[in-house]
Amino acid sequence: MQVLVVFESMSGNTEAIAQAVGAGLAAKLETQVYEVGVAPRVLDESTELLIVGGPTHAFGMSRVGTRETAARQAGNRLVSEGIGVREWLDAFQFPRWGVAGAAFDTRIDRPRFPGAAANAIARRLRRAGVSPVVSAESFYVSGTDGPLLEGELERARQWGESLASTLVRRPLGQEFGVVFDPV
Repeated sequence: MQVLVVFESMSGNTEAIAQAVGAGLAAKLETQVYEVGVAPRVLDESTELLIVGGPTHAFGMSRVGTRETAARQAGNRLVSEGIGVREWLDAFQFPRWGVAGAAFDTRIDRPRFPGAAANAIARRLRRAGVSPVVSAESFYVSGTDGPLLEGELERARQWGESLASTLVRRPLGQEFGVVFDPV
C-alpha cells in the first residue's frame, strides 16, 4: 500500500509541512512526497491514500496571479516555480478504484481570517470520487512568508501518523482497504 503526498509551496512553509506529514505516514506506510511540478498525474494501483496540500492565497487555492505575487515576495526562495495544486488537480487522472484522500494547507494565523486552500482542495478531491478520511487541516504561519508557528511541524507529523492509523488491513486474503468515519 502506498501513500502519495503532493504539495505546492512558495517560501517553503507548505513544503516543510508536507515533509513532516510524510514522515508521520512513513512510520507505518510506504510514502512518497512530491512537489506539485514533478508529481505524477496518474496513480499507481497500489496507492490507496492521496494527500494534497498548498498555501492559502487570497482565501483559497493559489492562482497564476497570486503565485506571481508570492514569487516576487519569496525572491530566490521560491519552491514551486511551475504549476500549482489547482492546475495539477485539473490535469490529474483520478483512478477508477476507490482512493482515500486528505487535504491540508498553510495559512496566516489570524482570528476569523476567512478561506482556506484545504477546503477547496478537499471539495475537488470529493468531486473526483476520492473519499475523505478526515476533515481538511490547516497549519499556521505567522505572516505571508512565515515562519511556521511553533509546534506546527510536530503537529503535522502527528497528523500524518493519525492518517496512517486510519488505513488498516482487511481480513486475511483481501487487499488493503480504508476504514474511516465519513466526514
